[in-house]
Amino acid sequence: MIYEIRNMEEADWPLVREIYDQALLEGKSTFQTECPDYSDWNRNHLQNCRYVITVHEKVVGWCAISATSSRKVYKGVVEVSIYIDNSYRNKGLGKALLNYLCTESEGSGYWCLYASIFSNNFPSINLHKKCGFREIGYRENIAKDRFGQWQNSTLLERRSKKIY
Repeated sequence: MIYEIRNMEEADWPLVREIYDQALLEGKSTFQTECPDYSDWNRNHLQNCRYVITVHEKVVGWCAISATSSRKVYKGVVEVSIYIDNSYRNKGLGKALLNYLCTESEGSGYWCLYASIFSNNFPSINLHKKCGFREIGYRENIAKDRFGQWQNSTLLERRSKKIY
């Protein structure tokens, strides 16, 4: 499949939101119960390392990072968010996008990418592992999903080999 990865722009928000809403309906990707507006989403994600993947110029996936702490010593540690449109899953696009993010984030000085994934979201866990993440633990019954069910989270990280 021919695709392009580029920086996310504010104009991409309607399709980014649509993909995020798909994940909300599935209920296995986030504890959020509704999609934030762009202003809130923008405030909670770092300004760099925001990318979309397009097929025939249509946004079919996105990724972004957010700080894991406001403390200066953790400036190089970020949490990854990645979402692919339901119709474009299992086509290698998630792997291409996540690998791109890994490379670009290292170039921006981030030395540790962190992911907290619902433990029953095996496709996402496997995707992260294919892209060099390793499982570092889990949180048992950390929160209830949108359906009121307690969920475990699997914790994964990818450390830069270049930076330290």
